[in-house]
This record gives sequence, structure tokens and C-alpha cells, in this order.
Amino acid sequence: METSDENQINKIVFSDEVQSAIEQVLQSTDPLDSPDFNTIDYINQLFPTEQSLSNIDDVITKMETEVTAIDDHIRSVVRSQSNTGQDGLAALQEAQKVIVQLFSQIVEIKTRAERTEDMVREITRDIKQLDCAKKNLTSAITTLNHLHMLVGGVESLIKLAEKRQYGELLNPLQAITEVNQHFQQYTDIAQIKELSNEVDQIHRKLASQITEDFHSAFTGPNTTKMSLSQLTDACLVVSVLDTRVKQDLLKWFINLQLQEYMQLFHENQDIAWLDKIDKRYAWLKRHLLDFEDKYGKVFPLDWEVSERITVQFCTATRDELSKVMSKRRNEIDVKLLLFAISKTSTFELLLAKRFSGITLSNEKSEEPQTDATVTEAPSPFLDLIGVCFKPYLDIYTDSIDRNLAEIIERFVQDSKIAFDPVVNNSTVFPSCADLFVFYKKCIVQCTQLSNGKPMYDLALIFKKYLREYASKILEFKIPKVTTVHSSIGTSMSMLTKDLQNLSTAAGQVIHSLLKEGETLRYTRDEIIRICCILTTAEYCLETAQQLEEKLKEKVEPIYSEKIDLSNEKDIFHRIISNCIHLMVQDMESGCEPALIVMSKIQWQHINNVGDQSPFVNSLITHFKLTVPIIRDNLSSSRKYFTQFCHKFVNSFIPKYITTLYKCRPTNAQDGTNNIMGCEQLLLDTHSIKTVLLDLPSIGSSVNRKAPASYTKVVVKGMTKAEMIIKVVMAPVIPAIGFTEQFLKLLPDSSFTEFHKILDMKGLRRADQTQLVEILKRNAPKEMVAAVEMGQLSSLAANSPEEKGHIKKLEKLIKKRLPN
Repeated sequence: METSDENQINKIVFSDEVQSAIEQVLQSTDPLDSPDFNTIDYINQLFPTEQSLSNIDDVITKMETEVTAIDDHIRSVVRSQSNTGQDGLAALQEAQKVIVQLFSQIVEIKTRAERTEDMVREITRDIKQLDCAKKNLTSAITTLNHLHMLVGGVESLIKLAEKRQYGELLNPLQAITEVNQHFQQYTDIAQIKELSNEVDQIHRKLASQITEDFHSAFTGPNTTKMSLSQLTDACLVVSVLDTRVKQDLLKWFINLQLQEYMQLFHENQDIAWLDKIDKRYAWLKRHLLDFEDKYGKVFPLDWEVSERITVQFCTATRDELSKVMSKRRNEIDVKLLLFAISKTSTFELLLAKRFSGITLSNEKSEEPQTDATVTEAPSPFLDLIGVCFKPYLDIYTDSIDRNLAEIIERFVQDSKIAFDPVVNNSTVFPSCADLFVFYKKCIVQCTQLSNGKPMYDLALIFKKYLREYASKILEFKIPKVTTVHSSIGTSMSMLTKDLQNLSTAAGQVIHSLLKEGETLRYTRDEIIRICCILTTAEYCLETAQQLEEKLKEKVEPIYSEKIDLSNEKDIFHRIISNCIHLMVQDMESGCEPALIVMSKIQWQHINNVGDQSPFVNSLITHFKLTVPIIRDNLSSSRKYFTQFCHKFVNSFIPKYITTLYKCRPTNAQDGTNNIMGCEQLLLDTHSIKTVLLDLPSIGSSVNRKAPASYTKVVVKGMTKAEMIIKVVMAPVIPAIGFTEQFLKLLPDSSFTEFHKILDMKGLRRADQTQLVEILKRNAPKEMVAAVEMGQLSSLAANSPEEKGHIKKLEKLIKKRLPN
């Protein structure tokens, strides 16, 4: 708290925290209680005008009254605070007195509790002694009873054992065995130890005696010495004895049961070979029926004697088959192997249904099992015998390899017969489906045999013959261009007849050139065959992907990552791309005659604009003849038909523009500047643009809209062709206006194209130089830099359009045209 002296009045200033606390306790709206109270503002508020000073006496009186009231309140508070201090001191003293009294009471209660505890302990001491005495007495009585039972029971057991009364002996034996276990902690007493030794001796004697009884009953000269009921009781007695007695007895008995089998199917016997493997399993079925009929009730159910005989049979059969197959491996063929595996698998399934496999499970070491292994664990009988065939499954895979080689050879022979999609109601070769059906059967069969290395080897074989099918069937059937085929012959005759402004001699020359320059084309059947190859390759591609996934699913995880059909899928991709390329190439070949005629027309001599030129009609006719064939035969592969259209226009439009540059629609050199040829070219170009936009659905009764990406390519390319013609139509005077028009209509062009346009206008090189200089001043920097680096000139020099048969035709025209 700070104080300041202002105008001789002490003013108290509180901190923000104190002021906030005061406002919460003393809530007031009086301006006098405000922490930022200003006396001048308050007085001005009371007396805003001079007239208000008239009631100053009343205000002073009111203030004095309030001051008096506040003083009275302060005195009252101070007086009450002094009384409160005295009352608090008195209350504190009273509380201290009460605390002293309470402490003394607690001490007293604790003392009484200790005395009570001593009394209770004294009372219960005798009870505990009595309880301990009772326990000792009970234990002594029980021990005496057990001792009496042990002493009397030993003599009784000896007598019953001598008389072989195993049924009467069972219960006392169980009781005495338990009592003997109880006395093992008292073996330091000589009498107890002696009794315990007598019990152990009785156990050994019973084990030896019962074993002799079983030997005598089943192998002695007279097998009727003991009745089956005695043997049954003897088995129950054995269950009480040491577990090794039961194990030894069962081992002997099971070997006895399989003795005939081991002799009958010895490896030197003819019946032991794989072709008679079913006789092994038939023997066990008969023997089990005979055993259960005669001796099924002798052995307790929990001994699982039938299952144990079966397990021993399976183990012996597996070992014997392994030995005989190892010695006669060269005699095993796939038919015999599959026969043996099939019979064995059927037999194992039968055993899995008949027996629980508990004896096999007990023989295995106990391992922590997840929920999955508990619920999904297969029967231990499955593959118990069949595992012996695993090392010989390469015979099976080698057989599949040979079979597939024969199948591919048959496909090759069948492929020599013409394939008709209409007759087969499909454009996919039937051999393709046959191949994958065979693959599927092989996977199902191999899954039953093994999903390990044989399945992986099978996958490698599948890869091999996918490549064989691709090369020997698909790639081999791709036709070679050996047929002279003119799909637009009729339109060519119309074209040469209707050429405007050509002399009769020139028309004859061009007609002969077209005849000589007819390109090698595919026939209709060859085009259909290429389409069928494409659709078949597509089917192979999709099915190979499914095949790869199925193989990875079936094979063991260790081999899953090794299975990869990507190379084979790439082969089918390549075949599809090649087919599309060949069809595009064929379409281009059909367009070349019309483009040659287009380049040879004397466009500068055309005096009037009529309908579209004959070469346009020829192109349209060619499109209508070829595209529907491809579209109909690729109806199931619509995406690849769209690819074909894309690739064709991407190739055709640049060639059309190249041909356009060879035309001379005006002759600015002689000053005529006839633009009729330009207008005709513009009309023809627009017609071609229209037909190209409709190319995917040309000749179809269903007018399907072309994809937007395709339309974009056509519009961009053909619009450039139209702009080229419009630039040619523009006057070269003024030169600056001509160059501006060029840059406006063809902003992405180059100086090379500018030269070509000037050539189309028929300007001399000297005249072109001035225009080029003007263009350089106005052209974008990128265009000028490209010229300086020589990029465009080198590209033009190496352009493929300067080569090929078009160049040969130009030479022929120059030689034959009259001077």
C-alpha cells in the first residue's frame, strides 16, 4: 500500500488484487466508492451550471449526514472487532481443554483393548490345542487304517494274482497302490519300506504274468487258455500298473497284428509295387474289421488299439514304399505315380474320418498353439503315407512339360486353318482358352499333390509355355505385307478424272504414277486376323494376371515372392502395341496415294471453289472401308480401338501438314496472288477435320461421341493446318502485318515453318530474307534462340518425311511431267 500527499489530503492507493477483492465484497454503484474517483468531476456533475449552486447548502447537509453515518458505522465495526478477539481467545482455550480430555479417553480405550486381547488369547489357547489334537488323532486313525489295509491287502493280492482272478484283483490293487503312494513319505521305517517293496514286487509279478498270458493267448500252442473276459480284466489291471507295461504290451500286440502284412507286402513281392497299392489299403480294412469283431471288446476304449494299429500300418507302409520306389525309380511313370497318390489320398481321407488322431497327437511334443491351429488343424492322418511321394513329383511336372509341348504343337497345326470370328462367335482364338483351362486343371491337381516346390516348378513351366504361345501362335500369325491392295481404287479413278486445270498428258502421268506407287496393304482378312491377335493377347494378358495371383495364393509362402509373370505380361503388351502399330501403318499406307495427289495439284491455277476435292473423297472412302472392320473386330477391346484412333491421328495429321507445305496455292512472285486455291484447300482441310472428329464412329449406325482426349488432338492438329492456310492467304504487304499475322495465328511455330509458308506463297528467296528479318525482330526469344542453336534445322534435315516412297514418287513425277 502506498500513500501520496496531494493538496494536503492523504489518499490511500490499493494494488489491483486488493481493489478487485474489495469490489467483490463491497459491491457499490456510488461514485464515491470508485477507485478512480475524481473530486472535480464529481463536483461538476453535482453542479453543472451556476443556477445549480442555489442548492449547495442541501448538498453539504446531505454529505455531512453521510459522513456522520459512515463514522458511526466505523466505530461500530471497530467495537465489534475488539469484542470478537476476546470471544475467539475464550473459544480457543475451551477447545484446548476438550482436546486434553479426548486424549485421555483414547489412552484409556487402548488400554482396555489390550486387556481384552489378552483375555481372548487365553480363552482360545485351549481350543487350538484341542483342534490340533483332533487333527493328529484323525491322521493317526487314517494311517492305521491304511496300514491295516496295506498289510492285509498284500496277502490278498498275492492269492488273487496266483489264481489269475484279475476282475476281483482290480479294485484292491487300485486301493493298495494309492495307499502305497501315501506311505512313500514313511519309507525310512523298516516295516513300511518292506511293505512298499512287497507292493512293487506284486506290480512286477502282475506285469510279467499278464504279458505271458497275452503271449500264450495269441501265440501259444493253445490259444484258448484264457477267456476273452479274463483278458479284458487283465487289460484293466495293466492300466493301473506302470505305463511302460501298457506300452510294451501294445507294441508287441500291434507288431503281431501287422506281421502278416509285412510278409505279404515285402519289397521282393510283386504285390508290393505301386500298381497294386490299393491292395495294401484293402488288407488293413479287412484286418481292422476282423480284429474289432474278435478282440474289439478286450482292450479298453481309451487304449485306441485300432488307431494304433492303423498308425503303425501307415508308418510301415510309408517306409516300405520309400524303399521300393528308391530301387525302382526308373519304372515310375506319371500315370502310375498319380494312381498311387490318388489311392493313398483317398485312404488317408477315410482314416481322417474314422479316427481322431489322438495317438499321433500324444506322440508329438506339446507346443503352444494359437487359436488358429486349434480350430483349423488338419487331421494328422493326411499325408502320413503320401509324404513318401514328394521326392518323385518331378515326374509329374516333367509330364506336364511334355503335355504342354504337345498342346502348343497342336495349336500351331490348328492355327494354319483360317480363323473366322463370325463362325466362332468370338475374336479370341479358342486355343487361348484351352491353354488356360489346362493350366487351371494342373493347379487343382498339383494342389492335391503338393503346394511346395512342385507348385513353384509348375509356375515356371507355365511361364515357359506362355512365351511359347506368344511366339509360335500370336506373333507367328501376324501377317506380312505381301499383297498389293488398293482400298481406294474406285475413288482414285474419280480423282484423276476430276482433277481441275490439269492437261490430259499430266493427268495420264499422275494416273500411271498412282498405279506404280500403289502400296502394299493388308487384305480385309489380314486386318481381321491382326484384330483377333490383339484381342487374344489382351485375353492372355488379363488371364496371366489372374494366374499369377492364383499361383501366389496356392503356393507355400517361401515360394510366393519368387513367382513373377511380369516378363510374360510384357510380351503380350508388346504384341498388342505391335498390332496397333501395324493397323496404323496400314491406314497410313491407304492415305498416301491421296496425299501424293494432293501435293501435285496445281492449286495456284484453281479459279473457283467447288465441293471438296476428289482426294478428300478418296480419304473418306478409305476411312469408311477400313475403320469399321477394325472397330467391329475390336468391339470387346474398346480401349485398344481408341488407342488405334489416337495413334493414327497423331501420325496422320503431321503427314498431312507436311503434304500441305508442299502445295503452292498462290503465286505471289507474279503478283496474281490468287487465293482460290487457298480457299479450296481450306475447305478440304475442314472436311478432313470433320471426318477425323467422327472417325471412331464412321460408318456406324450408333453415333458414339469420341473421347475428349481424341477430339483435343484432332482439333489442335487440324486447326494448325487451317491456320497455315489462313497465313498463306494473308497478303505479304505490308510485311510487318504479314509477320504479325503469322505470329498471331501460329504462335508455336518456328522459322523453318515460316520459310515453308513463304514457299507456299511462291516468294523468291531474296524476298523471303526481308520477311525473315522482320520476323526475327518481332518473334519471341525462344524462336530466335532455336534458330541460333540450329536445333530446328537439324530436325528438319533428319525428318522421316524426306525419305521413303514419297521421295521416289517425286523423282518419277519430275522425270515424266512435260517441260
